[in-house]
Amino acid sequence: MNFNKYKVKPNKDIKLSKINTCSNLKESDKNELKAKLLRDIDEISEIQNKLYAENRQSLLIILQGMDSSGKDGAIKHIMSGVNPQGVWVFSFKHPTSLELEHDYLWRHAQKLPEHGQITIFNRSHYENVLISKVHPEIVLAERLPDIKSIDKIDKSFWINRYKQINYFEKSLIENGTQVLKFFLHLSKDEQRERFLERIENKEKHWKFSSSDIAEREFWTEYQAAYEKALKHTSTKIAPWYIIPADDKLHAHELIGGIILEKLKQMNPSFPPIDKAEEALLKQAKEKLTIGNKR
Repeated sequence: MNFNKYKVKPNKDIKLSKINTCSNLKESDKNELKAKLLRDIDEISEIQNKLYAENRQSLLIILQGMDSSGKDGAIKHIMSGVNPQGVWVFSFKHPTSLELEHDYLWRHAQKLPEHGQITIFNRSHYENVLISKVHPEIVLAERLPDIKSIDKIDKSFWINRYKQINYFEKSLIENGTQVLKFFLHLSKDEQRERFLERIENKEKHWKFSSSDIAEREFWTEYQAAYEKALKHTSTKIAPWYIIPADDKLHAHELIGGIILEKLKQMNPSFPPIDKAEEALLKQAKEKLTIGNKR
């Protein structure tokens, strides 16, 4: 599958209202899609095993999207077959008092993957150019030296912050951590249906918060914030992928396919053993074989 059509070109103006949130899948296509997703998960698991053993590279996966866009479900389904020792998932809520004593990237840097690991950020440092842009009073809590009132948070402030994020990700990639960024593009109508399902299904009540409805009132502002972030932070080395999220199965298959493609490009391998170690393995095999015969 060609994933380039989902990739955001650097500095390209984005109008999310003109980008499809649906897959237009036929019912007859879904079984094949499920089968392909399972095959991709198997391959991801195999390559992730090599990544963990090689212990030289790592992968950071960033998932962003409106409330109920399917971030949790994507993690659950796509990473179901991988070695849990090599995968970490972090969600970022409102920063703690300790985190506010540092720059906004500090808490995210603490959770970056170690060599051999895959780390998933369910929401990420991008919240600092999304929710903070919709609610700029959040920036004041960072106690920046030149930002003492909301009127100081101007266009140049956000442009600088986009640049800081780009430098941050460039540094990660240059030091062995590849970055994949997914925006789960959900329609407002589909969000409404998913919220209603959470309200009506007792087993999903825990997923619903009254703040979800409050934030839904800022839908237009969030769409505008995403459009700017996608434009200014989709780079050649760390592009954004806009994933149609109204159809969960299609979204999972796309994300899984892109992750698999990236892991193949990384091409990890099991570490070789030297002749001395090879000789020791041979001796161990002989002892175990002889011991079994006795």
